[in-house]
Amino acid sequence: MPPPEEAVEVHNVCLPPKKTTFQKLKHRLSDIFFPDDPLHGFKNQTWCKKLVLGLQSLFPICQWGLHYNLKLFRSDIISGLTIASLAIPQGISYAKLANLPPIVGLYSSFVPPLIYSVLGSSRHLAVGPVSIASLVMGTMLSGSVSSTDDPILYLQLAFTATFFAGVFQASLGLLRLGFLIDFLSNATLVGFMAGAAVIVALQQLKGLLGIVHFTGKMQFVPVMTSVFDHRDEWSWQTIVMGFGFLLFLLTTRQISIKKPKLFWVSAAAPLTSVILSTILVFCIKSKAHGISYIGHLPKGLNPPSLNMLYFNGQYLALTIKTGLITGILSLTEGIAVGRTFASLQNYQVDGNKEMMAIGLMNMAGSCTSCYVTTGSFSRSAVNYNAGAQTAVSNIVLAAAVLVTLLFLMPLFYYTPNVILAAIIITAVIGLIDYRAAYKLWKVDKLDFLACICSFFGVLFISVPLGLAIAVGVSIFKILLHVTRPNTVVLGNIPRTQIYQSLNRYKEASRVPSFLILAIESPIYFANSTYLHERMLRWVREEEERINESHESTLKCIIIDMTAVSAIDTSGIDMLCELRKILEKRSLQLVLVNPVGSVMEKMHKSKILESFGMSSMYLTVAEAVGDIAASWKPQP
Repeated sequence: MPPPEEAVEVHNVCLPPKKTTFQKLKHRLSDIFFPDDPLHGFKNQTWCKKLVLGLQSLFPICQWGLHYNLKLFRSDIISGLTIASLAIPQGISYAKLANLPPIVGLYSSFVPPLIYSVLGSSRHLAVGPVSIASLVMGTMLSGSVSSTDDPILYLQLAFTATFFAGVFQASLGLLRLGFLIDFLSNATLVGFMAGAAVIVALQQLKGLLGIVHFTGKMQFVPVMTSVFDHRDEWSWQTIVMGFGFLLFLLTTRQISIKKPKLFWVSAAAPLTSVILSTILVFCIKSKAHGISYIGHLPKGLNPPSLNMLYFNGQYLALTIKTGLITGILSLTEGIAVGRTFASLQNYQVDGNKEMMAIGLMNMAGSCTSCYVTTGSFSRSAVNYNAGAQTAVSNIVLAAAVLVTLLFLMPLFYYTPNVILAAIIITAVIGLIDYRAAYKLWKVDKLDFLACICSFFGVLFISVPLGLAIAVGVSIFKILLHVTRPNTVVLGNIPRTQIYQSLNRYKEASRVPSFLILAIESPIYFANSTYLHERMLRWVREEEERINESHESTLKCIIIDMTAVSAIDTSGIDMLCELRKILEKRSLQLVLVNPVGSVMEKMHKSKILESFGMSSMYLTVAEAVGDIAASWKPQP
């Protein structure tokens, strides 16, 4: 029951201050595209200072470079060399995952880190090829062009897709449209990455078992069928070496997980495996005919590839689509990784700057024989644990790759392909996050459904379609929330002026003759019909309940609009129609606490004239108290 009755002070519901259409548009666009107010630091500054701030904004290296010292460099050179020991073997491995020549993986670990160190805002992001983007590019391009039958055309398409990925990424940052990638929800990514990791790992059975003729498809059934159909090609030497080094890599990974201070153990393990396996194959090459190895890798810097970009012909649409999907995935991963480590060190990563930095480095990379790159979680984790202080660690990484390209390439001649397969499997295992999937199941079943759809879609249909299905489920979830918003019945918490949900608060009680409802979403054309029907159903159910329990007759319906952040003309028409229907049934409709933008639209539509200001209240308590007092007979 409501608190003891006393004189109720009623406050008027005010209209927001008047603004011109231009002022409202400017404010709205500012909120949409510039929520962080990037020009705040330029206010009240001299032109010289504004120029300096502008350069620092465009090139973050100009900001931290002014305070760089030898102590920071010592930390960065250690972390840079540490991630180089991981990046070099991973670069070679991931290039093969994308069906590209291994040398392209090293090229992609040289130019992009240099560009990111100048343009990027993260101190710990380690840039280079990543497994997911490599898998997606390899899958999508191989479906139309064979990397073995037409390697030059395949290389052209890969570089062109990288260029379009960069253009798309930089455009999102320049136009401040980063919110578009939010449609790849965390639930979608958890399922997608797990499914992709399983497919990648299964594809590596070709290298681990020594199979020569293997399917190019990326679905679970064809891959497993190919594995068992070619049992006669299995090589026992390859199997022994592959599983031996895989066990070594997985063991070092577990050591680093259990004891983070020993991060260098797992970081150095891939390069150690490459060195040991190369020496072993070199020593037994005359006897181990079943073990295939990389062979010749050209020495020298990245050759220019601007002339290889493919801007016309039948495969142009394929390169654009591949660039778009790999661009979205790599951008999502890079920004997520950068923000993760920024939060650990209490600094901010500018999402729009990151989009431009990653986009520009991919555009430049496509002209220097590189394919899609972004921030890698595994390398960034090693970079962070190794004590990286600035983006100079990426410059050190690039320097180490430069030395490798110029002088050390002949040493990789006898590196066995099986070791590259073991390195890839070890890297992608970390993408399977079963704890996150279990948390989704516990917290939100629709999110878990998106996760599962993404996982099985990638596993059994295809990588792009699996991702599309998951995004579709996520969009369906958004539409479900928009078109079927939550409505609740409120009751009074005894001895207070507070009104809360009757379902949540058992102590809350109904107020006689009142039905108090709350709408917990904007009212749009997409949900106005549903809300109209749902409101009338609440009224019918309340009248039936009153008749059964012989309580006071229902006289007034109060709608709490505190959570209604916006309304359109369809929503306004719905409220008018609802008021007319209730009036015919001798029921009063009262609105409580409409927000400023809602109040303004209602005022302009003349709905306030039909409702009257007496049907508008600031709080539910004021509405109940004032209306109940008006029902009392006057002395």
